[in-house]
Amino acid sequence: MILAVVGGKGGVGKSTVALNVAAGVGGVVVDADLGMADLPHGPGPDLHDVLAGRADAIEAVRERGAGGVDVLPCGRTLAGARAADATELVEALRRVEAHYGAVVVDCPAGMAADAGLPLYAADSCLLVSTPDGVAVPDALRTKALARVLDAGVERVVLNRAHDPPVERVERTLGAPVTVVPEHEAVDRARNDGRAVAAVAPECVPAERFRDLVSGLQ
Repeated sequence: MILAVVGGKGGVGKSTVALNVAAGVGGVVVDADLGMADLPHGPGPDLHDVLAGRADAIEAVRERGAGGVDVLPCGRTLAGARAADATELVEALRRVEAHYGAVVVDCPAGMAADAGLPLYAADSCLLVSTPDGVAVPDALRTKALARVLDAGVERVVLNRAHDPPVERVERTLGAPVTVVPEHEAVDRARNDGRAVAAVAPECVPAERFRDLVSGLQ
């Protein structure tokens, strides 16, 4: 399974969703935002190296162990981004899928080609938005791109939302909505490269992410 986590607008929390869904399905989260990486990074080869032919995709996965999430991070340098051949991304994702079984891709925002490539490789996608009047129309455009690339929308995730207009968003985006409210445990978990459930298993966001993963299986 390759599941793309997409959103038309930056800053809506795609990386948080991708990290927690990967933890829930026991898969690898791949940071495919080649220009603005956001997931935890450390020493060793990264996605830039993989796409430049300097490393194997499996070699670049960081297996984080108990309480963590397996991550294929992206590089953070301009030189690395320039050396990367984005057209190799689809093959890299399929290589990770063949080895690990489940891949969750943290996609770049917007409608450019680097957002379309993960959707081309994906079996389906999660559409992430916030409930504001700018993010939802952008999410609608991203849904149209996903449809063209045959990556159906599994669910919509409304991040940092309290009492949002769920029914209206479901009608607009045409998919069930999971609401994830703001919570300090979400920020703490993301900074540590861990799932929310590993930091505060009883908090509401952890419960919502469990429900989200359950709906995917």
